[in-house]
Amino acid sequence: MWHPCAECTTTIRFIEAGSLHIQSSIPQVYSYTSFNQLEELLETTLQLNDIPVSCRKDGSRFSTPTLLASVLLEQLRHRQAIDFIQTGDMTSHLQPIYNIQDNTLFANEALLRAADHNVPMSPGILFSTASKMGLHSRLDQRAREEAIRATHHIGGTEKTFINFLPSTIYNPEYCLRHTFEIVERYNVDPSRLVFEVVETEKIEDVNHLKHVFEQYKKQGIQVALDDVGAGFSTLDMLTLLQPDYIKIDRSFISDCDTVAENEAFLRKARHLTKEMGIKILAEGIERQEELELCRQLGFDFGQGYLLGRPAPYAQFAKAQ
Repeated sequence: MWHPCAECTTTIRFIEAGSLHIQSSIPQVYSYTSFNQLEELLETTLQLNDIPVSCRKDGSRFSTPTLLASVLLEQLRHRQAIDFIQTGDMTSHLQPIYNIQDNTLFANEALLRAADHNVPMSPGILFSTASKMGLHSRLDQRAREEAIRATHHIGGTEKTFINFLPSTIYNPEYCLRHTFEIVERYNVDPSRLVFEVVETEKIEDVNHLKHVFEQYKKQGIQVALDDVGAGFSTLDMLTLLQPDYIKIDRSFISDCDTVAENEAFLRKARHLTKEMGIKILAEGIERQEELELCRQLGFDFGQGYLLGRPAPYAQFAKAQ
C-alpha cells in the first residue's frame, strides 16, 4: 500500500482574518480582516526587512508555519491557483493522436483542465505556480489520476499519453506505487498507457530518468520523450533511455515543408528512430503541407490542431 511522502502532501493554508505575528527583535502583532489588508502589512514589513512571520486565526490555536515575509506575500498573491491545485475540481481533456500512414486513431494525449470551464485556471498558471510553491508533486499526482480515470471512462483500446516531470518522482520504486495503484483501481490495461517526459531538453539527470522508465516498463507501461529537439536527439541518449516513442518538438514541424533546416532535422530523426525501432510522432501539425511531408518522411504518428483539438473526455466516450 502506497503512503504519500511529504512532497506529495505539502499543504499551504491561508487565514483570511486573524493576526500577523512578526518575529523581530521586538515581536509585534497586527490584526487584519482581509487578505488585502494582510498583503499591505507584509509589504510594509518588507520595506524594513525580510523577517520571519506567521498568521494566527482569531479565537483558535491554528497558525500558519513561520515563513519569511517575502515568501508568505508570494503565496498570498498566488492563493487562488494554490487553492485550486490543492482542492479544485480537475478533469482531463483529450487531444487525438493519429497514425498518419493509415489515418486511424491511435491514441489521445491527456491534458489537465479545470472541470468548470468558467474557472480561469490555465495549465500554464497551474504548473508555474506549483513549481514556485513546492506543489509540483501534488499537481503531477492529481494530473496522472485524472488522466487514468479518463482512460477508464472512454473505454476502447486506444492508448493515452500522460505527461510527467521526472523531478516530481524522487524515488521511482516508492513514488510510482501511487500511479500503479490508480491503474489497478480503475481496471485500466497498463499497455494502454504511455507516460511522456515533458521538457525533455531540460533533463539533467539522465540516469534518474532511465530508472523511472524502467519502473514504468516493469508494469507494462510504455514511455515517451516529449519536445525532442536538435540538442537531445543523439544516438547515445536514445540508446541509454530506450523510449518507445519520441515526439518531435513543434518548432521543427512548423513550416517544415518550406524551412530546409527543419526538414533536414526531421529526416535525420526519422532515420535514427527507424534504426532503433522507436516510433516517432510529429506534434503541432497545423497545416496540410506539414502533415504531407511528415507522412512522406515515414513518421508514424501525428498530433495537432489540423488533426483534432483537445476536448472533454466525455465527448470521446460518446464518439466511440
